Amino acid sequence: MPQFGRLRARAAALPMLLAAGAARAEDGVGHPLPGQIGFQVGVTDIARDIHGFYDNLLFPIITVISLFVLVLLGICIFRFNERANPVPSKTTHHAMLEVAWTIVPVLILVVIAIPSFRLLTKQLELPKPDITIKATGKQWYWSYDYPKDQDGGFGFDSTRVEEKDAKTVPDFINLLSVDNEAVVPVNKNIQVNVTGADVIHGFIVQSLGVRIDAVPGRLNSTWFRADREGVYYGQCSKLCGKDHAYMPIAIRVVSQPAYEAWLQDAKKKYAQNGGQTVHLADASTAGAADTLQR
Repeated sequence: MPQFGRLRARAAALPMLLAAGAARAEDGVGHPLPGQIGFQVGVTDIARDIHGFYDNLLFPIITVISLFVLVLLGICIFRFNERANPVPSKTTHHAMLEVAWTIVPVLILVVIAIPSFRLLTKQLELPKPDITIKATGKQWYWSYDYPKDQDGGFGFDSTRVEEKDAKTVPDFINLLSVDNEAVVPVNKNIQVNVTGADVIHGFIVQSLGVRIDAVPGRLNSTWFRADREGVYYGQCSKLCGKDHAYMPIAIRVVSQPAYEAWLQDAKKKYAQNGGQTVHLADASTAGAADTLQR
């Protein structure tokens, strides 16, 4: 009876634990939290569709298949062991079982494929962009270029801020914070042209629903439309070399007036430095970052 009481208490606490987990996930907008389970909060329609595709379709299918295989293993272990079944069957095949074993997985793949193709189409059919930026993966950082015909005409490097320099950036997150963030306006179609300068990298930002390869000699394009301001972090997903885990992606989504102010300061800031990396600790070149902080 005491055991039953403990089980009942744990069952009663489950909704609170789930609510706490949901709250933690909400707190982790743009970046993961220690111990977080599940995806980061999506801030684009595509990200929410991707997360819904996994939570509502893939995860239940995976769970059912895993439990089904577990039951089969249990039956084999307890019913067909040598002690319970001393005279083994000499059956070599079962036609209906073989047909079912072939058709059922195909049907499962078809059920998965239909919404998957819709998602891929939604990701790869680019709408008319309001802003276009170029992201280039390098060993071991990212470079961003803003085209001149969109009031840009500059580029800059974005490198990871090491833990010993945490004080140089506000709201430092280890392994994710960078010295120069890419900045885009909220509620605008942002096209990102992605390529690589040396080896294949992966450009991924989970909250934006963006995932595309950065391939040298090839220009891949993706897009997003964030409906919430904030800083959204990602990382290279390819095993591109020794420092593959140390080339984070940071995209700051701001209001249109803040973006225009940043653009004006960024043109001066990066023109003065020839597009080279500018660390926020360098007070003489921190004008653009100060604009966003204000």
